[in-house]
Amino acid sequence: MSTTELIQDYVNTLHKDIHGDEEELATPAQLASWLAVRDLVRPNVRATAAELRQAKELREALRLLLLAKNEIDVDEAPAQAVLDRIACKARVGLRFENGEAALVPAAAGVIGGLGRIVAAVHGAVADGSWQRLKACRCRDCEWAFIDTAKNQSRAWCSMSSCGNREKARAYRRRHAHTS
Repeated sequence: MSTTELIQDYVNTLHKDIHGDEEELATPAQLASWLAVRDLVRPNVRATAAELRQAKELREALRLLLLAKNEIDVDEAPAQAVLDRIACKARVGLRFENGEAALVPAAAGVIGGLGRIVAAVHGAVADGSWQRLKACRCRDCEWAFIDTAKNQSRAWCSMSSCGNREKARAYRRRHAHTS
């Protein structure tokens, strides 16, 4: 799994939908399992309620940063502060191994797993893939997606659902006063 796919997958653990939200990380056990399946923590790790809150805070900070990259006006400073705080708590640092340099958390457990997600953001920025990772402009979706358009102009996760819905809303707004 690439760094952008990991970040996308993490942000999309909350499925926002016009019919209601679906949370994949509803319990500490679900968080621990999600991290373990992706080899971010050991399989037997346990998460606490506090770590679950931090994980959700990190996820929503990432979503805000991805919305900002899709021309949504958000205050990025608090979101960046969350990433900084998780990186510090996980003790993310530069490590050299087998001729490679990588950012790696020194902390173990769930905090170390969250540190690996923050390190993935750094990796995506470094390899240029961060620019293609966005969150859908549709406020009742905000699904993370990788913009595969040549000119990186995608605004919605899917034109057939969110794009059509948003264009219909814009049309109704424009024609609301003409009837």
